Amino acid sequence: MATSSRTARRDPHKDHPLIDDIRLLGRLLGDVIREHEGEATFALIEDIRQLSVAYRRQGDPRAGRRLDALLAGLSDDQAVSVIRAFTFFSHLANLAEDRHHVRRRAVHERAGDVQEGSLAHLWRRLQARGVGADAVAETLERAHISPVLTAHPTEVQRKSIQDAERDIARLLAERDAIRQAACGAQPERDPVLARQLSACEALMRARVTQLWHTRLLRFTRLTVADEIENALAYYPVTFLPEIPRLYAELEAALPQTPVPPFLRMGQWVGGDRDGNPNVNAATLRLALQRQSDVILRHLLRELHALGAELSLSAMLLPPPPALAALAERSPDTNAHRQDEPYRRALTGMYARLAATLRELTGGEAARHAVAPQNPYTSPDELLADLRVLDAALAAQRCEALAQPRLKPLIRTVEVFGFHLATVDLRQSSDQHERAVADLLAQARLCSDYSALDENEKRGVLLRVLNDVRPLRVPGQPYEEHTLSELAIFEAARELRTRYGAAAIRHSIISHTEAVSDLLEVLVLQKEAGLLRGTLDHDACADLIVVPLFETIDDLARAPRIMEDYLRLPGVAEMLARAGPLQYHEQEVMLGYSDSNKDGGIVTSNWALYRAEVALAELFDRLSAQWGRALTLRLFHGRGGTVGRGGGPSYQAILAQPAGTVHGQIRLTEQGEVIASKYANPDIGRRNLETLVAATLEATLAPPVTDTPPEFLAAAETLSQAGLRAYRQLVYETPGFADYFFHGTPIREIAELNIGSRPASRKPSQRIEDLRAIPWVFSWGQCRATLPGWYGFGSAVAALLGEHGERAGTRLLRRMAREWPFFATLLSNIDMVLAKSDLSIARRYAALVPDARLRRRVFSAIEAEWQRTHEALQRITGHAQRLANNPALARSIAHRFPYIDPLHHLQVELLRRYRAGNTSDKVKRGIHIAINGIAAGLRNTG
Repeated sequence: MATSSRTARRDPHKDHPLIDDIRLLGRLLGDVIREHEGEATFALIEDIRQLSVAYRRQGDPRAGRRLDALLAGLSDDQAVSVIRAFTFFSHLANLAEDRHHVRRRAVHERAGDVQEGSLAHLWRRLQARGVGADAVAETLERAHISPVLTAHPTEVQRKSIQDAERDIARLLAERDAIRQAACGAQPERDPVLARQLSACEALMRARVTQLWHTRLLRFTRLTVADEIENALAYYPVTFLPEIPRLYAELEAALPQTPVPPFLRMGQWVGGDRDGNPNVNAATLRLALQRQSDVILRHLLRELHALGAELSLSAMLLPPPPALAALAERSPDTNAHRQDEPYRRALTGMYARLAATLRELTGGEAARHAVAPQNPYTSPDELLADLRVLDAALAAQRCEALAQPRLKPLIRTVEVFGFHLATVDLRQSSDQHERAVADLLAQARLCSDYSALDENEKRGVLLRVLNDVRPLRVPGQPYEEHTLSELAIFEAARELRTRYGAAAIRHSIISHTEAVSDLLEVLVLQKEAGLLRGTLDHDACADLIVVPLFETIDDLARAPRIMEDYLRLPGVAEMLARAGPLQYHEQEVMLGYSDSNKDGGIVTSNWALYRAEVALAELFDRLSAQWGRALTLRLFHGRGGTVGRGGGPSYQAILAQPAGTVHGQIRLTEQGEVIASKYANPDIGRRNLETLVAATLEATLAPPVTDTPPEFLAAAETLSQAGLRAYRQLVYETPGFADYFFHGTPIREIAELNIGSRPASRKPSQRIEDLRAIPWVFSWGQCRATLPGWYGFGSAVAALLGEHGERAGTRLLRRMAREWPFFATLLSNIDMVLAKSDLSIARRYAALVPDARLRRRVFSAIEAEWQRTHEALQRITGHAQRLANNPALARSIAHRFPYIDPLHHLQVELLRRYRAGNTSDKVKRGIHIAINGIAAGLRNTG
C-alpha cells in the first residue's frame, strides 16, 4: 500500500490532466474572443500573454520592456478588453485547478494514500494513540462545530458569473468521467465517447461565451438582500447534499456509536450590523424567511422524490401498525394509492410541509397532490414521521430503500431544521452603550451613563438586571438608534419562536473592552423579552452573550474580563439554566484581522495564543471551583488571508493550544474564500471533512508534551520585536497613511460595488478607522501582502541578537520541529511571501506622488521583506518558498504569469484615473482588474 501511494505522488504525468484542462478552457476562451472581438484583439492578448510568460518564467528583461511599452500604449477600450480576457482566464484556471484537486484526491485514495485532514487519516491517528470509539462518541455528544458564512466587502463575484462557472465545473467533471470510461484508450477513437466529448465541449463553449458577454461588475452597490441570496446559493450546491454524506461516512466508521448533529451551519448575513447601517430588524427577518424557504423547498423536493421511490404495496408487504396509522391520517384518498401506505403517508407529510412553507415564508410548494394543511409546528414533528417510515422499512427488511434518500433526509432535518443556519447578531459595544444610556436617561435612573467609570456602570446595570421591571417608559422620545437596537432584539425573540431556538443563539459584541459591555447586552435582551427573571434569582437568557476581543490590548485583557463577568452574582447560575441547546456554554470570539492590523502578524498570533491558553485555564479553574462543567467555545474570526487569520484550516486547528478545542469550535468563512472553498461540492465536502477531522484530532489526540518554557519565552521576544517593527512602519512613520492610500487601490476598492458595508468605520483616512478587510485586500492587490509577514524578519533578528546566532538558530529550528503553533506561523508566512512580488509592488509605489515618502516607506518594506525571507531560510533551510508545499508552488507557477498583466494594466489605469481621466472605461478596467487579481490569488480577503 505504501509503495503504491508513493508511486501516486511521484507520477511525473500527474499534472498533465490539469494542463490539458487549462489549455482546453484557454482555447475556448481564445476562440470566443477571436469570434466576437476580432483577430486583432485576440492577437494583442496573445502577444501580452507570451511576453508575460517569458518575463515571469524566463526572467527575460527584453520581454519585460516590450510588455511595458505594449501595455502603456493601449487605448482605454483595448485595456478593458485585455483585462477582461485575463480576468476570465483566472476564473477558468481556478475551475481547472479545483477539478485537479478532486482528481488527485481520487488517485491518492485508490492508491491507499491517507491524506491529512481526511476522516481516514483521523481514524488512523486515533488508533495509533489508542483512542477508541467510546471516546469518540463522548466527544461527539458534546461537540459543536460550525463554519459561519459572513458578508464582507471582498466578495467580488456576481452570482450570474458563479452560476455559469458552476456549470463549467460540472462539465469538466463529466469530461473526466467520459475519459475514464475509455479505460486508458483514446476516447476520441471510440465514436460514442467522441460524440460525448464533443457535446461536452460544445456546452463548455456555450458557457464561456455566456461569461464573455456577462457583465463582471455590478452597477449598484450590493444590498444586504443580495448578500443573503449570495450566501444561500451555496446551500443547494454544497451544504445540503454534502453535510448528510459526511455524517453518513462518520456513521459507517462508527457503526455502534450514535452520531448526534454536532456539525451545523452559521450565518452573519442579515444580523451583523457592526458598522453596517443597512442591517436592521427587517434584514434579520428577511434572512430567516429566505433561509427557511431554501430548506423547506429542499425538504419538499426530497419528500416528493421519496414518494416516487417508496411504491411498496400493502398487498405484497403488510405495513407495520405505526406506518398504517400514519397513512390513515393522510388526506390522500387517491384510489391509485390506496394499497401504497408509504406514498399515502408521504403525500400527507408533503401537504403538512407545504402548509409549513406557507405559514413560515408565505411561499407555495411547487406541486400539490392534496391541499396544504395542518402545518408542522416544529422540525421534531417532521422527524417523528420520517422515523416512522425508517422503522417500517427496517421491520420489513427493506433497509436498502432507506439508505439512498430517507436516512440523509432525516439527517438533513436534524441538522438544518426549518431555519437552515443559525444567524448571529453582532453589534459594536459603543452602539449597545448608546442605546442603554438612552434607556437609563429616559427612565431617570442615570442622566449620563457613558460618563461613569467601569465600576459605576456595572453597579447601575446590575441594579437594572436585578429588577423585574422594564426600563422602557411608554411615550418617551427615544433616539432612533435606541429603537432600532431594541427592534432587532425583539425581532430575534419573534424569530426564535417562529423558526426554533436554534435560529438565533448568539449576540456578539465587537470591541469588547469591559464587563459592562456584556451586561449591556443582557439589559437589551431583558427589554426585548429574551432574558427572564432577575440575575440574582432566576435569570434565563435566550442568547449567549459573546464578547469579541479584537485588538492586542483587548486580547490581553480578555481573561480578566471573562473572570470578572463569570464571577458576578447570578451569571454562573444563568448559564447553567440556559437550556438544552447551550449545555452551560460560554462562547468567546477572537478577532484575527483587527489584532493583525493593530500589531502585525507575529504579535497578533502570539496574543491570540496567550489569550486562548489563559481562557482555557480560567474555565478549567472555575469548573473545578463550582463543581460543574462550564464549557468554553472559542469562535475564531478568521478571514481569507494569513493577514486575517487565514491559511489551511487543518493546520490552524491543530496548532491551537492544548485544551482549548474540546470538540467545540466556530470559525468565520469570509469573502471570496467562501467561493473558493464551497462553490465546488467535492471541494466543499473536503473542507467540511477537514474541519471535523481537525477538531476531533485536536480534542482526542492533542500534543503529548507541554510547550517548553524556552519556546514561550522566545515567542514573547519575537512578539515584542515584531510589534515594534510593525508599529514603527504603520503607525509611527509620518505620511504612511498617504503612502497607503496612493500606493494601493484602496480608494478604488472603496468605490467598487462589492459589499453593503462601508470600507471605513468613520469618514477618515486614518489607518485606525479603516476596516481590516479592505486594509488586507489592498495590500494583496498590490502584491506587497504586508499584513501577512511584516515584522517577522525583525523579530528573528532581535531573538538572534539576544541568544546569539548559533544558539538562536538552534532554538528556532527546534520550535519549528516541535511546536505546531510556530510551525503553522512559519508555513503561513512562507505562503504569503511566495504570493508577494516586490517588483509589482514597486510599480504601485510609483503612484505615490511624494517621492521622498515613496522611497522611505518602500525601502522599509523591501528591507523587512529581505529580512523575513532570510529568516525563513535560516529556520527551514529552504532558499525557495513553498519547498514543503509543491502543489501550491505549481499552482503559482501556472497562474501568476497571467495575473501580471492585470497588475501592470491596473497600475496604468490607476495613473490615468488619478490624473483626471475618470471615464467609465477607465473605472471599469480598474474594477475588473481588482476582480481578476482577487480571483487569481484566491485568498486576498
